[in-house]
Amino acid sequence: MVVGLGNPGLKYKQTRHNIGFDVIDRLAEQFHVDVGQKKFGAKYGTVDLEDKKLILLKPWQYMNLSGQAVATAVGFFKLDLKQVLVVMDDMALEPGMVRLRASGSAGGHNGLSDIIARLGTSDVARCRVGIGRDQSGWDVDHVLGRPSKAERELLDQAIGQAKDAVLCWLSEGIDLAMTRFNAPRL
Repeated sequence: MVVGLGNPGLKYKQTRHNIGFDVIDRLAEQFHVDVGQKKFGAKYGTVDLEDKKLILLKPWQYMNLSGQAVATAVGFFKLDLKQVLVVMDDMALEPGMVRLRASGSAGGHNGLSDIIARLGTSDVARCRVGIGRDQSGWDVDHVLGRPSKAERELLDQAIGQAKDAVLCWLSEGIDLAMTRFNAPRL
């Protein structure tokens, strides 16, 4: 299951904080699947692959309450946590950077923090997409704001790279995905 984090509603569409939703949408487009089924407090869709079923999940509460939908879906589908990858924005990374981790702290991300709390473990893989920090220090305005045209192009490339990282994780596992996608940019 791939979980994309974001906030529901048109007000938040195309904001930096909704990068996780954007990656899910890109995957749904590639697999021609509708991510509009409603259950678990989320929107989701499923894709039948050769030997696996891929679940694309967008928790449909505000970011800070993402954990309940994820925990409910994990229980419903009887998933091992090694079968879950969370995709989200990250202010600690430069815009356009993509980093994967097998586990770890929430790093100040409230959506991931709620997921960790609801699952009772930090052993959940994550794909972080960099959105950078606003120099003014107004983090809320920055994450909930829409990027400039130049930054949007950079983030669109990162969304594509994150989609590829998710596909690598799905077929090869987190270790190989980290090796391939955590390399420094040239």
